[in-house]
Amino acid sequence: MPNNKQAKKRMRQDDERRLSNKAVRSTMRSAVKKVLDAETPEAAQSALPEAMKRVDKAAKINVIHENAAARVKSRLARAANQG
Repeated sequence: MPNNKQAKKRMRQDDERRLSNKAVRSTMRSAVKKVLDAETPEAAQSALPEAMKRVDKAAKINVIHENAAARVKSRLARAANQG
């Protein structure tokens, strides 16, 4: 447990950030899964922009690495085009 005021504040901030990052990562993964598990190619194409947006936002706030985001987006685009 933290022993001083600064350590208590850091712990509180870490908890807030962890929960925020968890929410961002979860919504990103759900959006990606929606594209990959789409029944039809049209459904995949319609879900693609939202997934790309979620991946970009996660990378922007450093929840995932920039290159990881690029890799995920590339795989999504390929999956959506193949159907």
